[in-house]
Amino acid sequence: MAVKNRWLALIGLTISVLVIGFDTTILNVALPTLAADTGASTGELQWIVDSYAVVFAAAMLPAGFLGDRFGRRKLLILGLVIFLGGSIVGTLVETPGALIGARTVMGLGAALIMPLTLSIIPTLFKGEDQTKAIAIITVGVSIGLPLGPLISGWLLDHFWWGSVFVINIPLVAIGILACVLLVPETKDPSSPRVDIISTVLGIVGLGALVYGVIEGPAEGWGDPVILASLIGGALMLVGLVRREQRRSRPMVDLELLRNPTFRWNTVFLILGMFVFMGLMFVLPQYLQVIQGHDAFGTGVRLMPLMVGMIVVAKIVPPLTIKLGTRPLVVAGLAIMSLAMFLGSTTDTDTGYGFTVLWMTLTGLGVSLVMVPALDTALAVLPKGKEGTGTGLNTTLRQVGGAIGIALLGSVLNAVFTDRVDTSGVPPEAAEAAEESVVAAQTVAAQLNLPQLAESAESAFVHGMSTVLLVCGIAGVVAAALAAFKLPESRETKKTEEEAEEQPLPEARSGMADGARQ
Repeated sequence: MAVKNRWLALIGLTISVLVIGFDTTILNVALPTLAADTGASTGELQWIVDSYAVVFAAAMLPAGFLGDRFGRRKLLILGLVIFLGGSIVGTLVETPGALIGARTVMGLGAALIMPLTLSIIPTLFKGEDQTKAIAIITVGVSIGLPLGPLISGWLLDHFWWGSVFVINIPLVAIGILACVLLVPETKDPSSPRVDIISTVLGIVGLGALVYGVIEGPAEGWGDPVILASLIGGALMLVGLVRREQRRSRPMVDLELLRNPTFRWNTVFLILGMFVFMGLMFVLPQYLQVIQGHDAFGTGVRLMPLMVGMIVVAKIVPPLTIKLGTRPLVVAGLAIMSLAMFLGSTTDTDTGYGFTVLWMTLTGLGVSLVMVPALDTALAVLPKGKEGTGTGLNTTLRQVGGAIGIALLGSVLNAVFTDRVDTSGVPPEAAEAAEESVVAAQTVAAQLNLPQLAESAESAFVHGMSTVLLVCGIAGVVAAALAAFKLPESRETKKTEEEAEEQPLPEARSGMADGARQ
């Protein structure tokens, strides 16, 4: 393929993955609007966000195998078409259930797009060009995260809530065109068949676990369906792990987790996504419903969180070389915890200036954890395992984000429901008011009950403070764990360099293997 066409193909692929970044954050600003326009409860709002994340995480496991067996370009185009279909449906539906269905379809498409895009890169580029191409794809996904709230906010201020999905349509169409015209087909005929049982265990197990966490506060943790979901989901995921351990070519290469550097850096990446996605569920509702900003204003006011992340992404690589990964991860967890504890002191009268302070610190802290941890985790993958290891790491991070939305959203929901004062409100209206802070404000306006609106706002802020407190405590525990458990990346690098200086190939090989272990 001509050099020019390869880079044109990369542009098309980058535009394709840009929508994955968009759709990770684009709906968060729309949550209060969705609650008002569709009557979605807090649990349904969690599902609207999490249905995408759960399917994206679980369906990514077999995607690489499907591409190897049936053709990477063919499956990538299928993923883009599925994502396009979900986006079109998302612009048309009017109920929470239908929107959850559309988001599920989009998650399935995303699960094919991301790993197959990365698997196609080596067929187009070699050597240094391949490294540059992967970096460009990664930047494409990352840019979508901060742009999501801004674009969503602008669209919501000018059009209906379904317009947040319209942006996907031309971008995905360009991606499909680039794949059809510029990307060659490749496959691996020797690739094993996808294990249907493992695939079902992963998708259904994770879905059941998240269902139990989200619906537990509303239905009661002792409810038989909730207990069955939690226990059944956990057992299915354990079954997946046990099954994959016995396979010669597993979809989930758990042997990679035996490497402590990969294992512990991945653990802290999961925590970073847990906090980030949980906050992105809570913060937009606080900025719109409590502080009274419109959708675009909310997107703009979320930028301190993103700016902190972008700044750190630029300064971390040289710091990692100089200081190593462990000090940066520990410092990041400490800063994140400080930000969470500061944020937990928020009340209904707190101004935006204070929110800027702890949001900026959160962005700095989360990025100090995630950027060096990701670089270090991927750097220690054995040759030939780069694709499998990247897929496992990405899947686990997505699981962390999905659980963050489910668990932290459920904490918020449980505290809100417990603290909102509906005394004197008719039973049906009281039940509706307990669904979400937006629903409570709507009921208060219809029945002229200002005390209900005040109680709802106070209950929501108290719930958010509890969420931040939980994150802060988790961050302190994780910082202590990182200080003692996270391997020092500089020591590993030094050992490998010393091994390379040995005169005998056998010695070099033995010492390098020891350093990696």
